[in-house]
Amino acid sequence: MSIGIVACGALATHIGDIVTENELDVVIYPLPPLLHNRPEKIAGEVDALLSQIKVKHSACAVAYADCGTYGALDAVIERHNVKRLRGNHCYDIFAGASEIERIMAEDAGTYFLTDFLVKSFHRSVIVELGLDKYPHLRDDYFKNYTRVIWLAQIRTPELEQAAIDAAAEIGLPLQIQSAGYAGLTNQVMELISH
Repeated sequence: MSIGIVACGALATHIGDIVTENELDVVIYPLPPLLHNRPEKIAGEVDALLSQIKVKHSACAVAYADCGTYGALDAVIERHNVKRLRGNHCYDIFAGASEIERIMAEDAGTYFLTDFLVKSFHRSVIVELGLDKYPHLRDDYFKNYTRVIWLAQIRTPELEQAAIDAAAEIGLPLQIQSAGYAGLTNQVMELISH
């Protein structure tokens, strides 16, 4: 039987690529990426979906980091006896926790972007924060940030322009750091190993 992975919607496409590339017997169950704007709901949504799918698979796993649940997701993981991705956020998964710690020690005012956030920035950030209707609130929301770092999984001219535009929308300078998929690939392979 296949392995069922409850996945953050922001990672599901990337995980799908890894599954296809490695010819893995995995079924991905994505949850909406906008749950990140309400992290207190993540654990409950993961719990409900795991309860639904666990009878369909030989094993299940969760493709979320803690993602602002402050341990609530780990309680669900323990109750279902499954594994999840390591780290506090997907930034840890893509760049490595020690690299994120280094970046934050260098400048705690760093706002991170992934490819998903670059592509969906206007919807995921601007609209969700209401800045499309109240643009004058931008500086209040982002006053403690000093820069944006895009942890690029795949660097294309289109994504680079989208990252430039995203940083400009919140009035911050952009730095680009190539992160690739190695961290996510390694963690997905760990998730499905028995």
